[in-house]
Amino acid sequence: MIGPPGSGKTMLARRIPSILPPMLFEEAIETTKVYSVMGLLEREHALISTRPFRSPHHTISDVGLIGGSNTPKPGEVSLSHNGVLFLDELPEFKQHVLEVLRQPMEDGRVTISRALSSVTYPSRIMLVAAMNPCPCGYLSDPIHQCSCTPLMIHRYRSRVSGPLLDRIDIHIEVPAVKYRDLADRGESESSAAIGARVAQSREVQKERFKGTKVRSNAQMTARMIRKFCDPDAAGSRMLEVVTDRLGLSARSYTRILKVARTIADLEGSESIQERHISEAIQYRSLDRKT
Repeated sequence: MIGPPGSGKTMLARRIPSILPPMLFEEAIETTKVYSVMGLLEREHALISTRPFRSPHHTISDVGLIGGSNTPKPGEVSLSHNGVLFLDELPEFKQHVLEVLRQPMEDGRVTISRALSSVTYPSRIMLVAAMNPCPCGYLSDPIHQCSCTPLMIHRYRSRVSGPLLDRIDIHIEVPAVKYRDLADRGESESSAAIGARVAQSREVQKERFKGTKVRSNAQMTARMIRKFCDPDAAGSRMLEVVTDRLGLSARSYTRILKVARTIADLEGSESIQERHISEAIQYRSLDRKT
């Protein structure tokens, strides 16, 4: 999420667990094992049944994020297994710390090797990150004037590498909230209503991947993508044009297909249509600016 200070990025991130589907028993066991290794289980709660939400400070080390030390222990990325890992002020994290996220995001596990032992911990997470558009935070803001030079903006954004951004499915801009919206007392859609739609979509995915270890569209293999993510003719033409024009990587291409498949599932559509591809492409805003 990219937006100026106070636009609600952190609040949105903290609301995400409230719309995620309930943990499966197998997921609860996996997450509980990680917390048991760290001695973080409470006596009253022998089983972790709610999806974890972890938000480490940007001063965290690579060992704290991924795990390690003399006796290999799980880090924040494993403590977030089957839940949300939120990195606020993403460019403020040390670059080498962010780079070690690439392998866990791709493989869903972390292997920590030491001279006497090698331990593998699970790390199937939903990574949510937030950042300002520039150092001062007000680039493209209609009210506040940005005081940053182009060089400052480039240096700020380059702290987050292209390969890491490539592994993030959705890049979305979060504009500042207007007074009219802040003062609106009308009823908006509740997390429970949104969560019901998500749960319904997840049931569709559960049926789709029955008999496999895959639980959601995000975990699809290349073979599954070819089987379940075949867009209609108009969608294929649009994806071809956009891929060539923006020079998207193969990873970005497959992530657009996965997001489009999820959008279609939320809509109750069996096929991926042009509008689903179009919406998924809109969620690659940082690709459009490269």
